[in-house]
Amino acid sequence: MSDFLRINLDGDVAVITIDNPPVNALSFHVREPLMQALVGLRDDASVAAIVIACAGRTFVAGADITEFGKPMQQPDLRAIVETLETIAKPTVAAIHGTALGGGLELALGCHFRVADAGAKLGLPEVKLGLLPGGGGTVRLPRLVGAMKALKMIVSGAPIGAAEAHGAGLVDAVFEGDLTTHAVNFAREIARKGGPFTPVRDRDDGLKETDLAALDAEAADLARKARGLEAPVACALSVRNAVTLPFDAALAAERALFVKLVGSDQSRAQRHLFFAEREAARISAKDKRRIARVGVIGAGTMGGGIAMAFVNGGYPVTLLETSREALQRGLATIDKNYSVSVTRGSLSEDAKRQRLAQFKGSTDYADLADCDLIVEAVFEDMAVKKEVFGKLEAVAKPGAILATNTSYLDINEIATSTSRPQDVVGLHFFSPANVMKLLEIVRAQRTAPDALATVVDLARRIGKVAVVVGVCHGFVGNRMLAARGSESEALLLEGATPRQIDQVFTDFGWPMGPFQMGDLAGLDIGWRNRKARGLTAVIADTLCEQGRFGQKTGKGFYLYDNGSRTPVPDPKVEALIRAKADEKGIAPRAISAEEITERTLYPLINEGAKILEEGIAARASDIDVVWVNGYGFPVGKGGPMFWADLEGAARIVERLEYWHQRTGKDVFRVAPLLRRMAETGSWEAEG
Repeated sequence: MSDFLRINLDGDVAVITIDNPPVNALSFHVREPLMQALVGLRDDASVAAIVIACAGRTFVAGADITEFGKPMQQPDLRAIVETLETIAKPTVAAIHGTALGGGLELALGCHFRVADAGAKLGLPEVKLGLLPGGGGTVRLPRLVGAMKALKMIVSGAPIGAAEAHGAGLVDAVFEGDLTTHAVNFAREIARKGGPFTPVRDRDDGLKETDLAALDAEAADLARKARGLEAPVACALSVRNAVTLPFDAALAAERALFVKLVGSDQSRAQRHLFFAEREAARISAKDKRRIARVGVIGAGTMGGGIAMAFVNGGYPVTLLETSREALQRGLATIDKNYSVSVTRGSLSEDAKRQRLAQFKGSTDYADLADCDLIVEAVFEDMAVKKEVFGKLEAVAKPGAILATNTSYLDINEIATSTSRPQDVVGLHFFSPANVMKLLEIVRAQRTAPDALATVVDLARRIGKVAVVVGVCHGFVGNRMLAARGSESEALLLEGATPRQIDQVFTDFGWPMGPFQMGDLAGLDIGWRNRKARGLTAVIADTLCEQGRFGQKTGKGFYLYDNGSRTPVPDPKVEALIRAKADEKGIAPRAISAEEITERTLYPLINEGAKILEEGIAARASDIDVVWVNGYGFPVGKGGPMFWADLEGAARIVERLEYWHQRTGKDVFRVAPLLRRMAETGSWEAEG
């Protein structure tokens, strides 16, 4: 009856199969024939039961989000679910792969849900700045209880079939041919004559709700949301499911959805959803085979990189210069996995299996069977070139040679080998086994198939990949330097570390620059500055005093008795004032607005320069880097998206003001930013 849907009869059971690759999204061209099929089968006396299944690798994995914000063509998902609930014969959703968002809401419209053992079910709309708009917040609590529904919906994280079965979301889990099992399940229910009560009429999951506990959990989730609107709306909608009649709760859910879908936050989060997919899309089709990965350096970064590959299913040869350093690195990896076991996120058996995938070595010759080799040694050009020179002698033909440098010129590193086409940058972020971002740096002579291979590999190990070009600091760290260029000047002119950090956290950052510096270790930046002949009078003096941040119990802040909570230190404020006096700078009141203009506006300005130079292909790539690697607030969509919300013309005007006042290059307006203010587009000329 449609290119995207078909109906087959198995005796007296009708099987509707949705076939809308790749993820069977509920686009209009699926919804329209699905509604027609349901109405026809509802009224067909020869049909005793209906099964809804999907072709391909997954059940319906969501709505078509390209339709959001546009007039919805009818029938919408809500109408389809309401029609399902009028059918006086058993309806069964046969779930394989994932039932996410609108897919799970469609399944909640059925009387029953069966799944294969590998299925996952969830309502991830919160990650798009939304709540489930097809009744998910009202129906799910009726099956699994309000508290579990709250946690599922606010986290957006899917659960497995076994957990869903235990919670009452799934009625049966099967191995083997799922559709056959679903048909037999439906036929047996029809033979028995029920009961098959629509989910809307079930309230077992609501009867025992402890509203005080629910409210406490919702308040905690709201605190963790750090200003995001969608998690708060999700929590309210789940509460409405408990306290309001079904239809009233459903209407309230719809009103909240409409409000969210038109918000800047949801626009920002939907922008990021598409941006992440676009950033990882490259034209090359050929890829190299990666079976084993080598990592040089078993320190904090190298060990984390090695864990990232093992966690993604790749065996790793971990190389160090000495047996002692190697054992320290392997011991740290063991400890990290033990923490996961303690937290319950990893089983003891899984830990043993992962540790078995590490092969430690101090001999470069043991890298000969590796298809990808990543060096994570000291950030020094001579050291890195020496490493690549050694790899020249042992790496097999076609092996990809990657550097984890954060700043250095990869084109120069590539000159130390006769195979520059195999050289690429893989800039992991610490801790590499946790942080999602991976800047993939394309050097001048990187082969297309080498680039395509590491982009695909990034996805396989759960990283968000962004391809960038070669310059000092690439995209993220180059812009970070621009953001931080005025930090010490602001301190000397009268701001405090706490005041500046507060402006950042009020904006939505997880922490401000001085707290972040203390967390990362102030000695890291100190060492990098000395290597480049740069100074930062306040930070350098703190380091000279042995104040490296949290690891020494004091940095810009005090950290008492191993605490991670920053406490303002009068000694630091006295130091700042003394340095200001030495420079003849009189303190003055500095506003939050000024702090934003002198830190975030230069960040955006540097992003415009990066686009002009072709270091990043798209403004959205920059947003992906900053949200996933540096904590830019998700609800603001990244710096380049936020610049549009803030108003590029205002940013240009204030940069010009600060450039005129200070004469600093960091405030010199990039031509592309000026064009953006005039045209509303980040597209560079030419």
